[in-house]
Amino acid sequence: MTVEHPSERLVGRYARGEVDIPADEVWAVESHLESCAACRARLADVVEGSTAALVDVVWADLEPKLLPQPRRRRHLPRVLAAWVTPAMVPWLAMTTMVALLALAFDRFSQSPDQISLVLLVAPVLPVLGVAASWAKSLDPMHEIVASTPRAGLYLLLRRTVAVLLVVIPTLVAISGWDSATALWLLPCLAFTTATLALGGLVGITRAAVGLIAVWVAVIVAPTVVLDQPPFVLHENGLPVWGALCVLGALVVVARRSAYTDLGARR
Repeated sequence: MTVEHPSERLVGRYARGEVDIPADEVWAVESHLESCAACRARLADVVEGSTAALVDVVWADLEPKLLPQPRRRRHLPRVLAAWVTPAMVPWLAMTTMVALLALAFDRFSQSPDQISLVLLVAPVLPVLGVAASWAKSLDPMHEIVASTPRAGLYLLLRRTVAVLLVVIPTLVAISGWDSATALWLLPCLAFTTATLALGGLVGITRAAVGLIAVWVAVIVAPTVVLDQPPFVLHENGLPVWGALCVLGALVVVARRSAYTDLGARR
């Protein structure tokens, strides 16, 4: 018995999946393909050619979109963006503004013997920037950054250094570099390390807010009300501030593994 093979045109239409082929012809082709290896090879050749043509069409459409595009300008320079986040910029600007307002208050105060407001706010100014550098609610990219391999203490220290590089020169420019600089510089560093040390336990933002609240309630408010120099900002207290700074740094180093999960905290 002579076997009738489907025509090349019918095999091609079947391979392309044309929907207007009569149902009986589709059934006949499929039934024949089950028992005819030669026709299956013909079908494979047609499918291969159709697939290659489809790939060429798709690639011609995608190739212009996959070519390297010119880099978009970033809001921050590359080096600066590696150390700070866009969320830190307004907070650093606010910190600088607070220092300038404190200086203006000191300059235009009617009482020349009044305690310097710059000296009162200087110890906690870096804490504001440190809190902003790792605040989940302020940084829209916080979850992504916190999941990167370099997240944790390494990235937190980089951002803390960026804050200090802005705040400390600003305070030096405002108050000058003299023998009284240590009265606010050591407390600045002590509060910064204390924020990092407590941040490993309760989160950076909570630690910063707590330390600022304690400083305002215990030192700033009584000093402003009583108009007396604070006992903690005296030359005799510098060794204590230095010891607190060293102690905070030791706690940070000893608990460095605790900073890898700060992404789950505020």
